[in-house]
Amino acid sequence: MSKSDDAALVTRLQAGDQAAYAQLVEENASRIYRLALRMVGNETDAEDILQETFLSAFKAIDKFQTRSSLSTWLYRIATNAALMRLRRKEPEHVSVDEPIESDDGDFMPRQFFDFCCLPEEDLLRGEARAEMTRAIEDLSPTLRSVFVLRDIEGFSTEETAEALDLSISAVKSRLMRARLKLRERLSIYFSQGPIVSESRKP
Repeated sequence: MSKSDDAALVTRLQAGDQAAYAQLVEENASRIYRLALRMVGNETDAEDILQETFLSAFKAIDKFQTRSSLSTWLYRIATNAALMRLRRKEPEHVSVDEPIESDDGDFMPRQFFDFCCLPEEDLLRGEARAEMTRAIEDLSPTLRSVFVLRDIEGFSTEETAEALDLSISAVKSRLMRARLKLRERLSIYFSQGPIVSESRKP
């Protein structure tokens, strides 16, 4: 949606246009639900977050400032709702700013296996995808939110910072940490060798 279209929709929403509310939901619901599901890993919770997001947006639409896009604003509301739900279930005890450093001061995973060069069929294998999903779900909520927005949803660094109300440097730092944690997790998985199902054994 262009900035002019976005502004026109905001004007209609703030005027109480019911068709505008329906349009906002229709154009954004699937993406908000997908984000919520990737954040919380539970369909019921994702549906609740979806409803919370639009209810919160409708209540606050009069305060919306057009400095950001509607979609980015909705992502911020949804991400905050997901983070609150995750924190209630599993409180964090580790500082999100604690660095992961090697002896020479570089950020590096504890184990390394260059899975980037594995055959595509291995990366597309069902159990490998499942392991990737589990690895993302095991990230702390703060790291997961940055990774999902930046690397899965395709937000730019600036858009991710805006959606999460973070500085650009904080987004870059957390994204690097998330990528390293995932790389370490998947390195261990591939170096140990996935279990081959009976149907695939020679």
